[in-house]
Amino acid sequence: MATRVKELLNQKGYEVWTVEVDSTVREALLLMAEKQIGAVPVVEADAIRGIFSERDFVHFVAATGEASLETPVRKLMVHPVYFVDPEQTCEDCMTLMTGKFLRHLPVVENDKLIGIVTIGDIIRGIISDKNTKIQNLEHFAWSNVI
Repeated sequence: MATRVKELLNQKGYEVWTVEVDSTVREALLLMAEKQIGAVPVVEADAIRGIFSERDFVHFVAATGEASLETPVRKLMVHPVYFVDPEQTCEDCMTLMTGKFLRHLPVVENDKLIGIVTIGDIIRGIISDKNTKIQNLEHFAWSNVI
C-alpha cells in the first residue's frame, strides 16, 4: 500500500512556521535559520499566498544584483502555491514536485494549512514503499518454494 502524506506528517510532525506577506526577507531568513528549514509558506489573513525559500532569495540576488534584506517577501515568493491533501500518496507528490520543480509542498485540509512535506520526505516515503513491496515479494516467493 502506498504511503500517504498524512503518514509522513504523523512521523515528522505537523508544525509549520510561516511568515506574513509583509515580512522582510531578513525576518524570513532568520526564522528559516533558527528552525533549520529551507522554505516557509507566506500567509495573509490565514490564507497561503506563496512560498519563500532560500533558493528564491539566491535567484533574486543573482537576477537583480539587489540583496536588500528589507525587501518584503511578497516580492520574492513563488506563487501560485501548489499544495496537497493529506490523503494523497507520495507518488502523487513526486509527480507534482518533479513536474513543477518544487522542493516543498504545503499540506492543506479543509482550507487549513496543516503541514508541509519536502522532496526528502517524499523520497523516503517512496523508498519505504519499494522496500515493503520487495519484502512482500520475497516472502511470497519463498512461501511458494517450500
